[in-house]
Amino acid sequence: MCGIAGFLNFENHRDLARKATSLLAHRGPDAAGTWSSENISLAHRRLSIIDLSERSNQPFKKDHFIISYNGEIYNYRSIRSTLELSGSSFITDSDTEIILEAFRKYGASCVNLFEGMFAFAIWNENEQTLFLARDPLGIKPLYIHSAGKNFAFGSELKPLAKLLPVDRKISAGGLAALFTYLWLPPEFCILEGFAQLPPGAFMFVDRYGKSKIEQYWQVEEREPLSGTEGELCDLLDATLNSSIDQHIVSDVEVGAFLSGGLDSSLICALAAKRLGSLQTYTIGTTTAAKKIEQMPSDEIYARRVADLIGAKHHEIVIEANLLEDVPRIIDATDEPIGDPAILNTRLICDGARQSGVKVLLSGMGADEIFFGYRRQKAWLYSQAYQRVPSPLRYLVNQTVQHLPVKIGQRGLRSVRWAKKFLSFAELSPAHRYQSSFSYYSRDKLSNFLAPKWAPGVSDVSANFEDIFGCHFKTDPINRLCYTDTQMFLPGLNLAYTDRASMAVSTEVRVPFVTKQVVELAMRLPGNEKFKHHKSKHILKRVAERYLPKDIVHRPKASFGAPIRAWISNDLRPMVDDLLSKDRLKKRGWVDPSTCLQMIEDDRRGRADYSYQIYQLLILELWAQSVLD
Repeated sequence: MCGIAGFLNFENHRDLARKATSLLAHRGPDAAGTWSSENISLAHRRLSIIDLSERSNQPFKKDHFIISYNGEIYNYRSIRSTLELSGSSFITDSDTEIILEAFRKYGASCVNLFEGMFAFAIWNENEQTLFLARDPLGIKPLYIHSAGKNFAFGSELKPLAKLLPVDRKISAGGLAALFTYLWLPPEFCILEGFAQLPPGAFMFVDRYGKSKIEQYWQVEEREPLSGTEGELCDLLDATLNSSIDQHIVSDVEVGAFLSGGLDSSLICALAAKRLGSLQTYTIGTTTAAKKIEQMPSDEIYARRVADLIGAKHHEIVIEANLLEDVPRIIDATDEPIGDPAILNTRLICDGARQSGVKVLLSGMGADEIFFGYRRQKAWLYSQAYQRVPSPLRYLVNQTVQHLPVKIGQRGLRSVRWAKKFLSFAELSPAHRYQSSFSYYSRDKLSNFLAPKWAPGVSDVSANFEDIFGCHFKTDPINRLCYTDTQMFLPGLNLAYTDRASMAVSTEVRVPFVTKQVVELAMRLPGNEKFKHHKSKHILKRVAERYLPKDIVHRPKASFGAPIRAWISNDLRPMVDDLLSKDRLKKRGWVDPSTCLQMIEDDRRGRADYSYQIYQLLILELWAQSVLD
C-alpha cells in the first residue's frame, strides 16, 4: 500500500513531485522516490508489504516503462508464471513488476487479470503516453485534474489541491452531496476542477494532455443462480475461502478487525484456520457513551470469538481527548467525510501498527452485497406501510413526532429509528431509499443551503435516481444491494478506510470486496439474502459452519462512534466556537439561523441532529486546512 502522484506538462513538475512525496509521507514511510523526464514527473511513497527489498522501490523503471503504483495484486504469482512461459523475465519478486510486464504484453486489457486493489500510472517513454487504472470496486483512490495540456493525478485530493496552481473552490454538487450523505459518491468531488477516476475504469493521457476514460468492469445484472440453499451455500463458502487465501498473501504479519459481529467474525475464523495465529483488534466505548447511544457491548462478543479461534486479542477504548484528537484525525481524511467511523478505524490501525502489525483484514462490504443494513430492511417494510389506511398513518406520525429522542443523558434509540422511518416511508421508491440514508430531505437541504449552493441538490438527486433505476428492477432486494455497491461502498466505507488506515501507514484488506465475491453475491436471488424477515440469510448459513449460532445471529451493531455523547458533552465547546453565527455567516454555505436552531433542538432532546452538527464541524475543520 502506497501513495502515488504525477504531473504532466507543468513547468515545475519536478518540484511538484518532490513536494508530493512529502505530503504523502504518511501513506508510505518505508521509501520515497521520484522519476522525471522532459515533461513529466512521477512520485511515490512506499509501504512495503510484498518483496521488502529496495529493488522494488518506486517509481519503478524497466526499459521504457515507468510505474507508480498503490495497492496489492493478490494473484501476482500466477500471473508471473504465465508471463514467464511467454518469455518475460523479472528482476524483483514484487507485484509492481508484474503489473508493468502485464501491461507491456497485454496493454490496457491487463487490468482484467488483476485480483486485488490498485491504483497505478504507467508512463510509456517511447509513445509519450500515460496509462492510469483503478481497481473494479474503488478500494484504492485515484484523483485526477486536467486543465488544457496540464494533467495531474494522486492518491489524495488535498496534496493536489495544495500543490497545483488552481483556485480552490467548493463544488455545488459536492457540497450538496456532502450534506445529504455525510460523504461523497464517486461522481462528486468537494473541489471544482478535480474528480476521481471511476472504479473499474482506465484512462489514457497523451503528451498534450488529451485524455480518454474507458470502463473495463462494473457490476452487471445477470441471470440469477439456481439450486438448493445448500448448493448455493457451498458455492458461497468456496468463494469466500478462495478470497481469504488471496488476502493473506503477504511478506509481513496479517491481523484483523474483530467487532464480534457476523462479518468480521467470519473473516477472522477463516483467516485463523490458515494463519495459525492471528492478532485481532476491536474498539470499546465507555459506559456513559453506551448509555447515551444505546450501543451494544461489542467487546464481549469480540473476546469470545477471539478465544474460539485462538487469536491474540486487543481492545482499544475510545477515551482520547477529543478536543485535541478530532482536528488531528480529521486532517488526514482528505475530503471532509462526516461519518465518525473513520475515528474507530484510525484508532484500530494505529493500535495495530504499534503492536507490529501493518496489514489488517476487514469484514467491510458484506452488508452492501448481502442485504445487511437496517435501512435496506426498512425500505422493504415501508412498502407495506404505504398500504396502511391513511388516517392510521396520520395518527402514528403525529404521535411519533411529539416524542423526545433523549431524556436526560439517556438516548431513545427506538424513537430515533421511528422518526427516521416516518421521514421517508411515504415517498416514491427511489426517493425513499435515498432518504433512508440522507440527513436532510431534498426540500430541507435546498432551504438550509445558501441560495448559491442550492442547485447542487438537484444534481445529487438526479445522480441517485440514475443509479437506483438502472438494474434489478424485478428484484428489489438486489436493487438496493446494487445501489449500495455503486454509492455507499466506494463513497463512504472504502473511502474512510483508506484514509484512516493510510494516515498511520497501515493497509486494510477487504475479502468481501472482490470481483468474484461481488459477482456471485449479485447473482444470488434476493430471497436468499432476506428470508423469514432476517437479513444476510445465506451468509449466516455459511457462517454457521464456522461459528456458534449466537454469534452468527446476534443483533446487528453499527461500527460507529458515540457521536451523540460527544456532541452533547466533549465537543460542545468546539460546536459553540466553530459553528458560531459569525463563522457560519463568513463561510456562506448554510443559513446560520437554521443551523443554530438545529443545535438548540438537539441539546434540548427535541430532535437528533448530532450527525448533522458533526458534519458541519468536520467541514469547518477541513476548510481551515485546505481553503484558508
